[in-house]
Amino acid sequence: MAPGIGIIGTGMVGQMCHLANFAANPACRVVAIADLRPDLAAAAAQKFDIARVYGTHRELLADSEVSAVVVVTKRRATGPIVLDALNSGRHVLSEKPMAYTTAQAVVLAEAARRHKLVYSIGYMKRHDVGVARALAELTRIRADQSLGRVIGARGWCFGGNTGRSQDNFIMTGEARPDGLELWQDGPDWMPGAMRPGYDHFLNVFSHIINLARYVLGSSPAVAQSTVETSGAATVTLDFDGVACALQLVNGSEGGWREGLSIAFERGAVTIELPPPFAEQEAEVILDQQGQRTQLPREKSWAFRRQADAFVTDIVEQRTPLASGEDSVVDIALAEAIWKRQVPAPPASDLSI
Repeated sequence: MAPGIGIIGTGMVGQMCHLANFAANPACRVVAIADLRPDLAAAAAQKFDIARVYGTHRELLADSEVSAVVVVTKRRATGPIVLDALNSGRHVLSEKPMAYTTAQAVVLAEAARRHKLVYSIGYMKRHDVGVARALAELTRIRADQSLGRVIGARGWCFGGNTGRSQDNFIMTGEARPDGLELWQDGPDWMPGAMRPGYDHFLNVFSHIINLARYVLGSSPAVAQSTVETSGAATVTLDFDGVACALQLVNGSEGGWREGLSIAFERGAVTIELPPPFAEQEAEVILDQQGQRTQLPREKSWAFRRQADAFVTDIVEQRTPLASGEDSVVDIALAEAIWKRQVPAPPASDLSI
């Protein structure tokens, strides 16, 4: 039987990136939605022809036809809602960040493992066709050594126009209500003044860190980092001797620029990512000894491929490309990057 999907959170991202894509997939059924904003929930239900609407996620989780949920809620509420869903036996696709601390993330990953559930995190850029094409090229180049060895990498994210279309979602004037259980928005050692920037870092810049791990290796060390209270940062990750320098800059005007370039001795493979909500794939440029070639592209959208993969993961009981267990590493790296900015406490005066 086709999985019954419940969508928890029907705001812009919930409608545009999740509801629309799951509703278009014949291999599943969107059977219910939940939102604390009744007018918004009703409007989304009408737009996507969803019969059952619930006021809370717990009401939705009581629906026996819901076998999997997509959680697209207030970021600090994500963890508690995901934990409820996993403990109720539902497969989960959660927007990122999955949590704010490594300890929180481990609780979620362990719940999914304990209940033998598919738990996927919304790093949709791993599902991009262009990224898959770049991985195939990197695998070939590493195997045939045509460009020599990998000597370094760099990544960048300059936030700008996100590429969203106002035609793809409906919003109401309702205020987001209080009353949700919220997890702490950072580790105990983090000063309160740093936490808004940390939130932004996790929400925007964790994507390129996650993608670098996907391409270069799953568990890098933090070699260097400087972060600003706004969340902007320069970070160097060490992938077993290969340095990946990341430049992460806040922005609100102009085009979205984000990408990753892997340098070899005699060339490079560069992935230029589209704006997050643009329905297009990454551009891949192959530099072979000075000859630059743009690889062919096709019309594809990472969010659609992510939704389709989640359904297939459930049916086939596959491990997701961005599983909860793997994504714990992203939270641990974020903590490690930001902890370097916290001054060490003064040494105790032990003189007698």
